[in-house]
Amino acid sequence: MNWAIDIDRDDVTQARLVEEAAAALAPGQVRVHLDSYAMTANNITYAVFGKPAGLFGNDQGYWDFFAERGKPGRLPVWGFATVTESGAEGIAPGDRFYGYYPMAETAVLTAGHVGPGGFTDVTPRRTTLPPIYNHYQRIEALHDYRAADHDYWPVFRPLFLTGWLIADQFEDEGDYGAEQILIASASSKTAIGLGFSLKQRPEPRPEILGLTSAANVDALAAQNIYDRVISYDQIMTLSAAAPSALVDMAGNGAVTRSVHSHFGSQLKASIIVGKSHWDAQADVEGLPGPERQGFFAPGRSQKRIADWGGAAFGQKIAEAWLGFMDVAPRLARIDKRSGAEAALNAYMEMLSGRADPKAGIIVIP
Repeated sequence: MNWAIDIDRDDVTQARLVEEAAAALAPGQVRVHLDSYAMTANNITYAVFGKPAGLFGNDQGYWDFFAERGKPGRLPVWGFATVTESGAEGIAPGDRFYGYYPMAETAVLTAGHVGPGGFTDVTPRRTTLPPIYNHYQRIEALHDYRAADHDYWPVFRPLFLTGWLIADQFEDEGDYGAEQILIASASSKTAIGLGFSLKQRPEPRPEILGLTSAANVDALAAQNIYDRVISYDQIMTLSAAAPSALVDMAGNGAVTRSVHSHFGSQLKASIIVGKSHWDAQADVEGLPGPERQGFFAPGRSQKRIADWGGAAFGQKIAEAWLGFMDVAPRLARIDKRSGAEAALNAYMEMLSGRADPKAGIIVIP
């Protein structure tokens, strides 16, 4: 029997451990055992948008990756897994892959387009979901993988990629005419990836301001990711005449309203990325300033792959990632948890907002 965690699709606070027997594999399927995965605020966004929310341009949501309709949700997580049984040509027991898995001890994937670099899950319900989530990469084929960075991959890789893509969009859009970029929930790992990526640009570039709670200001400023770090209650001290842009990492309505109200027409762009503050009052009706726009990393990735080609896109990511890995160990410590109960507790801790932003939670099933 293997454990998994079922989550109520309508109430993400309702999660429970279940046991399941291993079903026989169909031709083309592989069974993997999860070696490790990360639990981050990003996963809470997956839960909040588990049901169809228009993100994918169809009637699917994040629950559709690993659960059939009508069944409890299985939360997607990023991690490493080892093949234990294979019915797919070109994949053998012992092969290891980095990718997107359910929050469970094991998973069954349907392997298509198998090659030296990895494979794509072609389970029918997944073929209409963003390709970036369906590709599984052989560890040996990851050109920017270093063993010393192993635990940082699931913790930071998808979040850094999102931050890097947001920074790329800002540069592509001429920074929307902003002289300063305000990043809310600046201690989040996606925000750190964005701040780091923006700061790599040569001058002149916009000033990068991290917004965080008063208790976090000093520690976050010491990381030197942002040009300046201020608390949410200091937003009103900023010059309202400065052309600005907001990137909201957590969907906190009170912060969004404060920034929009303060800058008004001088707020040139307002981008919402995540919804880790899932229980915060949205409070976005009648906001002054620009209409908020959502950022969807898979869509931006597909655009840049089309613009640059897959190889060039991968090379740019690899260079940026290795630069970030040189500083990541001082930005977050790895907090390892083992077993089923620890996995459930890690989810509930992240959902409640109690998780330490300076820790990278790694679950070892």
